[in-house]
Amino acid sequence: MVIIVGVLYVLHQDFWFWRAAHSLVFGFLPVGLFYHACYTIATAVVMLLIVKHAWPTELEEQVGDEASGRAGEAPGHPLSASPLRPVARNKEDVEH
Repeated sequence: MVIIVGVLYVLHQDFWFWRAAHSLVFGFLPVGLFYHACYTIATAVVMLLIVKHAWPTELEEQVGDEASGRAGEAPGHPLSASPLRPVARNKEDVEH
């Protein structure tokens, strides 16, 4: 994964298209813009692979418990429901 990220870093510097001012892809798209669109898709795929295969799951589990307020609770503990809040239906309800 580190090598792939390094290659993407080097490929981001598209110096080989600097002098190609009149090259168009599909007859309307500048070659530099097309290159960066393809580069962006490749980078997104690599980031997806990094998250899928190199993400530390034990950290995710710890943060998930703390964020939900369930850190230290027994598994299967039911959460309490939120209290209902009154909703104004028309103008007279809002004024009173």
